[in-house]
Amino acid sequence: MIAYFDCFSGISGDMTLGALLDLGVPLEWLKKTIASIPIDGFDIAVSSTYRSGIRGNLVEVLADNRQKERTFSVIRSIIEKSPLTDNVKSTSTAIFEKIAIVEAKIHGCDPQEVHFHELGGIDAMVDIIGTVLCLEYLGIKQVIASNIPLGKGFVSCQHGKLPIPAPATLAILKDVPVYGTQIDHELVTPTGAAIIVTLSQSFGPLPEMMIKQIGYGAGQRDLSSRPNLLRVITGEQKTPMINGRENLQIDTVWIVETCIDDMNPEVFGFVMDRLFEDGVLDVYWIPIYMKKNRPGTMVQILCHTERREAIVRRILSETTSLGIRYYEAQRQTLVRDELNINSSFGTIPVKRVRDPLGNIRLVPEYEVCKRIALERDMPLRVVYDTIIKEAAKQLPLGA
Repeated sequence: MIAYFDCFSGISGDMTLGALLDLGVPLEWLKKTIASIPIDGFDIAVSSTYRSGIRGNLVEVLADNRQKERTFSVIRSIIEKSPLTDNVKSTSTAIFEKIAIVEAKIHGCDPQEVHFHELGGIDAMVDIIGTVLCLEYLGIKQVIASNIPLGKGFVSCQHGKLPIPAPATLAILKDVPVYGTQIDHELVTPTGAAIIVTLSQSFGPLPEMMIKQIGYGAGQRDLSSRPNLLRVITGEQKTPMINGRENLQIDTVWIVETCIDDMNPEVFGFVMDRLFEDGVLDVYWIPIYMKKNRPGTMVQILCHTERREAIVRRILSETTSLGIRYYEAQRQTLVRDELNINSSFGTIPVKRVRDPLGNIRLVPEYEVCKRIALERDMPLRVVYDTIIKEAAKQLPLGA
């Protein structure tokens, strides 16, 4: 399932939460799940409102006066100790970290000690964690967003008046396609910017897709020039058809790369393991010749948008690289699904892959085959051949 964030009036945490709740996430489930973190002393109020005649969900986070400022390190600890899934924990922490890093740079302090008073503390936790929970509940696997509009003027905060876009918002939106408007209003908040930059795998027009649902989240103010709404469209991405079949899947990935000619070769294997732990799609070591005819290695990594910053930090902290390049790339992949088949080795996971001509290939999982080969002292190729033959008898392989 894909979600397209149509940010024609910007984005904030409450607008995001409103749109996702409008897509069918149960409010009581969300409250109960967030309360298990545990954080308390809050409530989420959702009401219907209209912006230029379009109905949307208006979300307000109500907190009692027991709430206090929380630093990023405290928030991260709360999330890590919570019963949430690993995906919700890592993604929520990445969103908070993005805000903390830019706020620390702006105000000249340690990111771990950044206080979330400006973002309402409890508001930010509910908006950010709630958004990630909603996406998981809806089964969203890919997020794409429109280019981001920015307002103008000034906004009042604890530090006084700041220009719009706020410095933190502008810093978070670095390398993201934006455009200016003549609207004297903060269209994008730091929380909204961090959410969409962390979650979105690419920015641009609505992709080819089969639309399933549309949700609207309302901003707090009513704008005269446009409806102050965030629209989230969910559906299945359209794939190329060959002989009446959907054979290719299209998505956007980031290529992160650097060239190294002065590092102990033993480090490369360790770094590769850490990169896969960080959630990369693939890692390549490419032999090259660099300046002064020095032999070196090009490190090239494929990842989704939400993992890019973690990958950059990993390379710059664990290798001798002095800099990183990254750029978006489109890719097409064969349609595949994973099945469990009964074999003489027990139940084995097998990928079923269809090529552009409609032919089927069965691909056993390498790690499973390796384990069987070692346990039974068998050649790896024999394990592969046995599983494929037994799977072919159970699964339909016709075009």
